[in-house]
Amino acid sequence: MTERHLRVVLAEDSVVLRDGMVELLTARGCRVVATAGTAEGLLTEVERHRPDVAVVDIRMPPTHTDEGIRAAVRIRATTPGVGVLVFSQHIETAWASRLLAAGATGVGYLLKERVARTSEFMDALHRVADGGTALDPEVVDRLVHGRGGSRVDTLTPREREVLELMAQGHSNRSVAARLVVSERAVEKHVAAVFSKFDLPATEADNRRVKAVLAYLSETGG
Repeated sequence: MTERHLRVVLAEDSVVLRDGMVELLTARGCRVVATAGTAEGLLTEVERHRPDVAVVDIRMPPTHTDEGIRAAVRIRATTPGVGVLVFSQHIETAWASRLLAAGATGVGYLLKERVARTSEFMDALHRVADGGTALDPEVVDRLVHGRGGSRVDTLTPREREVLELMAQGHSNRSVAARLVVSERAVEKHVAAVFSKFDLPATEADNRRVKAVLAYLSETGG
């Protein structure tokens, strides 16, 4: 299936990195509708263009601390239809938790030095734009070991592994492949997680999203 041409707003204060990202995204079929070197500029361009996804660095002017991820949280609150992919050298667990508080859909957090291939980044970008989740395992690990949550503590080691991979955006099939088990086994583990998290089946609710949110809030908040 042909991938759709994503409309992207890119926020990166380094001109060299920003230009390089524009070339990369354009070469991979994306349309970079706007770029920004500040958090305020990012918010303005997202509001103006309503892109499929915004790629955001954490540390931007004027203080180069957390302006970018603050803006990402604001985008999630004000324009939830826009996917947000944080792409940074830094992990800010408190703000990562806030970023995910609006729902585990259309959101990603990748570390620049850990993206080994361009294809990995593009896969994550499309996943986020399509409403999925793309979290670097190291980000998830920091959230996991922040503090224990009562419901998370009830999970078996295998159930926790499955939920951690779910939080990284993997489907049941992908989880099965990574853990070298059958997809049916993964389904049983996921069902056990839903049960322990007290998430009954309903037509309106996405239990997978709720389980990931509960997991992240209880382990990283």
